[in-house]
Amino acid sequence: MDFKPLITLLAIVNPLAIVPFFIHYTQGFSRQQRQRTVLVSAFSAFAVIATCAIIGLQILEFFSISLASFQVGGGMLLLTSSLSMLNARPAEAKATDQDLSEASARTSIAVVPLTIPLLTGPATMSTVVIYADQAKTFFQHAALVGYGVVIALATAVCFTLAEPIARVLGQTGINVMTRLMGLILAALSVEVMATGLVKLFPALLG
Repeated sequence: MDFKPLITLLAIVNPLAIVPFFIHYTQGFSRQQRQRTVLVSAFSAFAVIATCAIIGLQILEFFSISLASFQVGGGMLLLTSSLSMLNARPAEAKATDQDLSEASARTSIAVVPLTIPLLTGPATMSTVVIYADQAKTFFQHAALVGYGVVIALATAVCFTLAEPIARVLGQTGINVMTRLMGLILAALSVEVMATGLVKLFPALLG
């Protein structure tokens, strides 16, 4: 079984890096409210990944977008995310604090901004669609959906243990982990772009 999609998704989602945001947005919550936020965030992350894995390719066909172009664009997006992570910023944290504040006022913070865009943003979605195209059998597609379950469990564990993790690692430890995941993601993004470029420009093979 190929675990590269799972490693890539873990690097992009990186729930450990979202722990400080979880602590911030759940300040003043009761224990039950915090537990509900954890469950909703984890399920929402799974739902995004599973949806992209099942119908992501059909969405591309609807808009007449070739997978090769999507791979190059997605790879560039992954690279941008990795650069943010190398600067110790969450991969999907592109919105300003004001944007996040307005979004959280309109809907549950478990979905916005914790799940979208902090956990599963455009980079995550594009990655799942790319790997869905590479899946040739039902079991490979099922495994991709299953990886969404793993991501959801990792999210639930990190958020449940948010306060102990923050105390043990400290901001420095979380920054180090984020940079390490960013380095891994940078290498994977180059590979994704190279695959797309070869499909678009076969002459690159020499």
